[in-house]
Amino acid sequence: MQKSDFYYDLPEELIAQHPAEPRNASRLLAVGRNSGEIQHLHFYDLGKLLKAGDLLVMNDSRVLPARLYGEKENTGSFVEFLLLHQTGEKQWEIICRPGKKCKPGARFQFGNGRLKAEVLEIKDDGNRIVKFECEGNFYTALEEVGQMPLPPYITEKLENKERYQTVYSKNLGSAAAPTAGLHFTKEMLADLQKQGINLAYVTLHVGLGTFRPVKENDILKHHMHSEHFILPQETADLIRQTKENGGRVISVGTTSCRTLESAAQRCPDGLTACEGDTDIFIYPGYEFQVIDGLITNFHLPESTLIMLVSAFMGYEQTMHTYQTAVAEKYRFFSFGDAMLIL
Repeated sequence: MQKSDFYYDLPEELIAQHPAEPRNASRLLAVGRNSGEIQHLHFYDLGKLLKAGDLLVMNDSRVLPARLYGEKENTGSFVEFLLLHQTGEKQWEIICRPGKKCKPGARFQFGNGRLKAEVLEIKDDGNRIVKFECEGNFYTALEEVGQMPLPPYITEKLENKERYQTVYSKNLGSAAAPTAGLHFTKEMLADLQKQGINLAYVTLHVGLGTFRPVKENDILKHHMHSEHFILPQETADLIRQTKENGGRVISVGTTSCRTLESAAQRCPDGLTACEGDTDIFIYPGYEFQVIDGLITNFHLPESTLIMLVSAFMGYEQTMHTYQTAVAEKYRFFSFGDAMLIL
């Protein structure tokens, strides 16, 4: 398949610039995986489409306030850092701009010196390795001076940092939110549990590669970024029990999906606790081993995420559903509306 096969025309005004209030007031397009039947609902209607014994699997990764604005020591000139992942004690791989200021040995400060950093090396891809200095806990300092790394298509300022976190976020380490989970409120999760729907958690730290465009027109030549995941034994057990009892395993988001399918590849004799890095690329033709349903937002044209959805629901049906969502003026991307495929 070609990258261009996954293109669709999206009016710019349908790109959501702010989250729905309350969280679960966003719209929900429910589509039958086999039937193709579409229902137009709201996210708070989700419980009507689920049944006792179903299992929702959610990614509990928490987003780092990974964007830092500061200045170069001695000159005071502006610099921006974007933290990608940790490589050592207070040592990180970052993207910086302007790059010409970020040579090895260059020093910077953020938040009037609350955080300081020195560039150690420049990698082949232009990313930098930097060492941070601060008094006390690094993550505490980062929370104080860092800003949420919102995707480039969101141009409005986010007033409340927590609106780019899920209500169940726990394990700090993502450079972007697992956005399918942004629609849940704590009250809604409690109500679903009362209904007999079970909840389980995995962790996948979302990398900025999520937003990296597919450059090769032959999608098989695309190289996926690697992300770290954790599947706890408790979640593996709940998935097995759900399957044995005839329930459905519903992935909340593409990140949870990629975690579960990666774990299944590592555990051919049945899911068990595992942890590691995954660069799994799911596109049409892939045979799913774990999930029976998927909750997801509407993704960018020609992205690996719309390819994953196409693998799960079928290419023709996916493109038709997206065209329907555009016609019905659903809100798209990270702060947009949701889709349930079941």
